[in-house]
Amino acid sequence: MQGIDECLLEAMRLPGARGAALVDWTSGLALGAVGESPGGDQEAAAAEAAELARLAAEQRAFASGSSRAAAEPGAAGEEPDPPVEDLILSNRDSYHVLRFVPTSFDSSVFLHLWLARAEGNLALARIRLGEMAGRLELG
Repeated sequence: MQGIDECLLEAMRLPGARGAALVDWTSGLALGAVGESPGGDQEAAAAEAAELARLAAEQRAFASGSSRAAAEPGAAGEEPDPPVEDLILSNRDSYHVLRFVPTSFDSSVFLHLWLARAEGNLALARIRLGEMAGRLELG
């Protein structure tokens, strides 16, 4: 298990990482951030990324399996995983990877990694963010 700061610092060690944040997609607030921020404003970037995450997470068409199974807790009384695993947004010079983090409460947080396209490795970033999300301890 690792805390927010350790997780974000690990994300910044990925090739091409420009910035990383842990964001609550319900409120749009960054729970932690390191590195540069898209547009130069970490609060605005967190709010805008949260809007994208919220739009994807609330759409049943994007949930894995059946929408009913994604919305119900597991058999052992566990909370459901987030309905979407990750989102990838690309532009001419960078990638934005939003990785939803399963939590013991409402799973409303995600890791936002901003990668330089020329130096970044999107496949590696997805794998490592998944590993980080699994080790992240919140609360």
